[in-house]
Amino acid sequence: MAYTAIDNPELYFQVKLYTGDGSTQSITLDGDEDMQPDMVWIKNRGGADGHNLFDAVRGATKRLRTNDNTVENTGADTLTSFDSDGFSLGADTTGDGVNISGYTPVAWCWEESATSGTDIVTFTGTGGTQNISHSLSAVPEMIICKSRSAAGAWYTYHAGVASDAETDYLKLNANEAVADGVTVWNDTAPTTSVFTVGSAFDNTTTYVAYAFAPKQGYSKFGSYTGNGSTNGSTVWCGFTPAFVLIKSTASGVWRLWDNKRDALNPNTANFQTNASDAEYDDASVSIDFLSSGFKVRSTDSSYNGSGTSYAYMAFAEAPFVNSNGVPCNAR
Repeated sequence: MAYTAIDNPELYFQVKLYTGDGSTQSITLDGDEDMQPDMVWIKNRGGADGHNLFDAVRGATKRLRTNDNTVENTGADTLTSFDSDGFSLGADTTGDGVNISGYTPVAWCWEESATSGTDIVTFTGTGGTQNISHSLSAVPEMIICKSRSAAGAWYTYHAGVASDAETDYLKLNANEAVADGVTVWNDTAPTTSVFTVGSAFDNTTTYVAYAFAPKQGYSKFGSYTGNGSTNGSTVWCGFTPAFVLIKSTASGVWRLWDNKRDALNPNTANFQTNASDAEYDDASVSIDFLSSGFKVRSTDSSYNGSGTSYAYMAFAEAPFVNSNGVPCNAR
């Protein structure tokens, strides 16, 4: 029996807490194994600073923000390199939240590979239907696209929003409900080699897409229905999570938890990825990280409204059972 595709998730995903120094510094990841990240998402915990997203395909120093629709910008005071076991930061001269002296950001770090089901793709829009190649050799269940050279929404595909998910889209930078629109994914389901975009992707505008395919014991892109109770839904992932992002298919904020900012249950420390707000640390929006998934622990409508459907994105700290049949420990 195959319990997991990946025994050691930290080879492909890690969470890092660090303190800004206002100068140049190199950040080393905490895992026992070295990991050179290809995608780094940084958010200051203590202030209303933007979410900063960098990747190795666009190149270091090039930043997008998940909480707004602005164009890509470049600066030496951002992430300056992707290193063999972490990343380096430039001297902060603008107060952007990446390396401000005394600030305490969190960084979520992914390695791009077909093994882990993560692919970073850049392309130029045509204003019409396009098939965009990816390298996953599997069907992506979540795709996040952002325009680089022009202002535009973070169009997001998620297989869990409906049985015909290709007809719908969410926006990572907005608290809007799932919307139906042929112009985004052209009502065409992604395949093991391409995903399709429509006329919403403007002619000559450049884009980046982050595509994710599920891997047993490492990542899951699913959905659940809220029950409006403090004894909320228990969601099976097949692993103990390191990262959980949840969005209602109705109007409501995106919420993000991880295993480093709050090491004990209930996990109360969360961000809204569609807003620049400082970290929330509130039991009224908490979840438990379990050995096999997560459990919702409050009645907040953003992730547990009665009868409301929710889509989630989760990455593992450890598989529920490794390839040798050894189970992981709960918190």
